[in-house]
Amino acid sequence: TVERVEPVAELSTLVTQRTPAPPPTSDGRPAWAAEPFECLLFDVAGLTLAVPLVCLGSIYPLAGQELTPLFGQPDWFLGILPSQAGNLKVLDTARWIMPDRYRDDFRQGLQYVISVQGYEWGLAVHQVSRSLRLDPNEIKWRSQRGQRPWLAGTVIEHMCALLDVAELAELIASGAVKQLNRSK
Repeated sequence: TVERVEPVAELSTLVTQRTPAPPPTSDGRPAWAAEPFECLLFDVAGLTLAVPLVCLGSIYPLAGQELTPLFGQPDWFLGILPSQAGNLKVLDTARWIMPDRYRDDFRQGLQYVISVQGYEWGLAVHQVSRSLRLDPNEIKWRSQRGQRPWLAGTVIEHMCALLDVAELAELIASGAVKQLNRSK
């Protein structure tokens, strides 16, 4: 039988209250950033990233877990992690976030998988540091997102990238579709 991993933390329970999302603003801010919001800070290959807690599901331990490989998958797909919530597709976060600086040794020492709310995949990360409350004014928002649509902006005080998970999800979905079309 397959051992299913238990989450280390349920992130959705850390969010104090969920308010209906207002429409997105014109300065590049996602709808969830209209008010102060909670974020999770984590590290991928030495880079600190922030993700809004409302976008996340759970944190699963990856160290010592065996990922099930699937054949014919893109190089950013690390494998399947059997979890209580079902099979989680684990993504090589570094390959998505910094493809130009990517090295194969970035796959070493991955400690956790952070599942994404509403999707059957999770981000493989080296370290989870902490959660913090951010005011939208503490972020340098990107209004032009042609190059890296998943980069919502920079958290000024912590000098880290703030991810827009919805944009990343679209890229992943289109990347997976491209991969499927290529293998036909």
